[in-house]
Amino acid sequence: MLVNVLLYKVGKEEEGIHSIDIKGKTIVLMFEDADDAERYCGLLEAQDFPKPSVEKIDQEEINLFCSQAGYEARLVVKGFLPKTEEDRLLISPPQRNLEENVCSGTSPNNQQIGQSPIPDDLDEVRKNLEKLL
Repeated sequence: MLVNVLLYKVGKEEEGIHSIDIKGKTIVLMFEDADDAERYCGLLEAQDFPKPSVEKIDQEEINLFCSQAGYEARLVVKGFLPKTEEDRLLISPPQRNLEENVCSGTSPNNQQIGQSPIPDDLDEVRKNLEKLL
């Protein structure tokens, strides 16, 4: 199944996937509905966060990427209604963002909410992402 994910700097060396941090876990959001993904992008932009682009990618590929990177993938189904405060973060970004993580070997502790830390095997991850497109 194709899902909608939020990517930054598509096709560039610094390409990244949007993620959020929930209770110390890095969560990559996958949206079943493109309109829901676009709405989330608009909410990010309204918070002065860089606006990602919405890209369709096979759900299996995102799940594989996340398992290799130690992340968790969460599917936001069309018509999703949050039941908890944690669920609310799946349809509305956190009210604050951490400092932007620059590609300079910073530790995962300095990561920005919304941008995954840079893994040690960046070339392999890049190849996997290129396969997705």
